[in-house]
Formats: sequence, C-alpha cells, structure tokens
Amino acid sequence: MFYQTDELSLQTNAHGISWIWIIILPTLGGLSIGLIYYFCSNKDRNGSVSDVIEGAALRNGRVSRRFGLISTAVSLITLTTGGSTGREGPVVHLGAVISTWVSDLIKAEGISARNLLGCAVAAAVSASFNAPIAGAIFALEVVLRHFAIHAFAPIAIASVVGTIIGRFFYGNVTEFSLGIDTVLGFYYELPAFIILGLICGIIAIIFIKSIFFVDDYGSGIQQKYKIPVWLRPAIAGCLLGVIAIKFPHIIGVGYETTARALVGSFELSTIIMFLVAKVVAVVVTLGGRMGGGVFSPSLMLGALIGLAFGLIATSIFPNVSGSENLYALVGMGAFAAAVLGAPISTTLIIFELTGNWQVGLAVMVAVSSSTALTSKFVDKSFFLSQLSRRNLNLISGPKFFLLRDKKVADLMKFNHLDLLSDQKLDENIVIKENNIVYTDSLEVALNVFEGSSIDYLFVTNSTADKEGSNILGVLYHLDVLKLYNDVLSKSLQEEHS
Repeated sequence: MFYQTDELSLQTNAHGISWIWIIILPTLGGLSIGLIYYFCSNKDRNGSVSDVIEGAALRNGRVSRRFGLISTAVSLITLTTGGSTGREGPVVHLGAVISTWVSDLIKAEGISARNLLGCAVAAAVSASFNAPIAGAIFALEVVLRHFAIHAFAPIAIASVVGTIIGRFFYGNVTEFSLGIDTVLGFYYELPAFIILGLICGIIAIIFIKSIFFVDDYGSGIQQKYKIPVWLRPAIAGCLLGVIAIKFPHIIGVGYETTARALVGSFELSTIIMFLVAKVVAVVVTLGGRMGGGVFSPSLMLGALIGLAFGLIATSIFPNVSGSENLYALVGMGAFAAAVLGAPISTTLIIFELTGNWQVGLAVMVAVSSSTALTSKFVDKSFFLSQLSRRNLNLISGPKFFLLRDKKVADLMKFNHLDLLSDQKLDENIVIKENNIVYTDSLEVALNVFEGSSIDYLFVTNSTADKEGSNILGVLYHLDVLKLYNDVLSKSLQEEHS
C-alpha cells in the first residue's frame, strides 16, 4: 500500500507521501479488518503466537484453521496499510494452520501432532529471520515448552529446510549490519549490561501492561458507547495515521529504524521521541484489535533503548566503555527476550540476525537480567499473559492444565439413585450442595474434591436450579485421580523421552 517492497526503506519513502494518504490508508485498513471480524469471524480479535501455544498444550497440536486464515488476512492488511506491528507472529500462526491441516490429513495425534506443530513454527521463524538455530529453539522453548529429544530432530530438520527456502528467495544475508569492529573489549562493562537488562525489563513490563490496559479500556469505551465491532480497528488506524504524519518510523515492522539504531545514527533526544511514539503506535494497533505480532517492534524498541543507554554510558565513562552500537545490539536482545519470555531463542536470533557471535557475554547477561525481572511482574511473557487473560493458565506447566480439555460427562457413573437411597438424601438438597455440572472440566472437579473431604460429586445438568430430576450421575474422586495420574505420566514421558 505504501508502494514499497523493501522494509528497510519504508520510513524514508513515507516522507514523500501526502499526509492525507498517511491517514487514509491505515484507516481503510482498519475498516477492512473490522468488516472481516463482523462478517467472517465469531471473534473480535486477531490470532497470535498465544493461540499456537494453546494449540500445543490443549488442542492436540492443532489450531483453528478458519480463525488462523482470518488472522493471517487481518495481519496482512495491518502490515500493508501501516499498522505498527510485526510479521513473525502471523507467520508462526499460518505455519500452525498448515501443520493442523497436515495432522488432520494423516490423522496425527498426541506427540506426533505436537511435533508437527513445532516443525511448522521452526520453519516459519527460520525462514522469516534466516535463523535456523533460533527457529528450532524457539519452537521448543516457546511453543512446545520442552526440549525432548524425540522432538529435536524433526524440528531441527524443518528449521533448516525453512532457512534454505528463505535463502533461495532472499539470499544468504543477515537482516542487520552492525558496522563496527567485532573484536570488542567489554569485560569491565558487564555491570553496565546488567543495568541495561534491568532497564529493558522495566520498560518491557510497562509495554506489556500498556497493551492490555488499552485493550481493556478500548473494550470499555466500545461497550459504553455501543461502538460496532467493525469500527474499532478503523479508529485505531486513523490514530496511527495521525501519529505517522510526524513519526513515519512507526509504520510497519520498523526494520529501517532498527538498522539505523544499530549503527548509532540517532541523537538521544530523537531516540526518546521515537521510543515514545513507537510504544504508543504498537499499543494503539494491538489495543485497536488490528493484526500482527510483537517481535519486530520489540527489536526496534530494544535497539533504541540500548542505543540511548550506550550514548549516556560512553559519555560518562569514555575510557572503559566500548561502542554505543554494542549497547544497541544488547538492548535489542534484552528487550525482545523480556517481552517474548524466550531468553535462549532470542539470544540466538540476535546472533543470527547480525552475524556477530563475539558479543555473547554481553547479550547473555542483559537477557538474563531482563527476563528474570519481567517474569516477576507479568505472567512470564506477553503470550502467556494473553492466555491468562482468557483464563488459560499455562504458566506453571502441564500438570496444572492436563484435565482442562476433559469433561465430567466422560468419567461420571450412573448409580446415583442407589447413593441417594442409601443416604436417604433428598434430590433438591443434593442439587444445592455436593454437585457439579456435567459440562464442567475435570480440572474444576478436581479443585472441588481437593477443597473438601468428599469421595464423590453428584453430576447435574445445566438446569439444576429448576424443578424435576436433574441428577445425571456420580463422579468419584478416585476415578479423577486415576485419570490425572495417567495423563500426567504420559505428559512426563513426552517431555523426557
């Protein structure tokens, strides 16, 4: 839409476009997205990596193909009309859609289906970034959330294939160039990199919470004034256009600004303005329910934060500090790792994006401090926080959600009349006390059992407060524990095989 095929020249060429078009294009893009939500989807939000994580954990390695394709279209419109997000999240989601189709075609289940999902994610990331090592680790660390041996081989092969295909079309080049001497003496600066990591962590917390705050605030305004679902993204697009008139660097994924930050092309005052404008733009884009991911914006924000810190550090300690460009690189990794909750794969992506492997100590120190701090104030990552907001708590591992997709109706028994007769209980009393609805998950039932000393629950239908016989059966605590033990054993076997 902005007549550019090169992401690294989008900002520069935006200066030559009339201001009216800079407003109209994202507004029309937002309107198109709203109409897609209204006519084609039963959801008013876009899909993301969090949906892929949910698919791996709870959906037998699958995502909704319809929702995935709609999300891909929404993200494509967002990015081509000036939305301030990234391309990697939509690519990962599209890869998951393809793996779901393959799994359904070959009837893959369990470990096989989840491994196929991991292969698709790894190939998508590696092709997008020209980063085969990071692509494989990202799939294991973020999506599957384990490093089982059985998963590594197919995922690594898929990641390599994705890289080969990407290089066939785009060449074997790194995304960014540092433009500095790679032989750096920064050992005295390690405390500074720790401080930079903590600063990136603090800003990442603000960034993540701002996105959720604006999303909730927008939903409240939408509900209060009865704004139709198709109008919300259009309003967000119009706001983006207004911001882009003054700050065209917010348009798209921001790779041009990132590349310039890595070679130290900005002054401190410019960096601060760019930082604030980009954060506001990303928050408006995602809070306005437009599409795209957060990885590319995180790289840009991290590079700007690092460069600002480097300019200050090198001016205060010129004799012991290295290049401010190095701080930009380290900040890029520290901020992205804090947002994604993926310290290992993000560190590797930074190396592969720049081709610079000699700054490992600095990147690792900063990434470690930023992710450690951020995880204390958000639910480990932006993606897991999104899931928590949907009442899907996947943070503490599979043992806490293994029974979520299993229903009470699948395990209940039908001898409730004998129990009622033996205890001389009135059915109306049972309905009000020891009961659970048959559509509830076994996770809910297990929580009820653990909060009491009873051995069984009466299973009722959804009209248990009305007259008539509503008890359908009985759910025994022992049966739930046996099933839980079985699925937990299978999960541990998958993770440690």
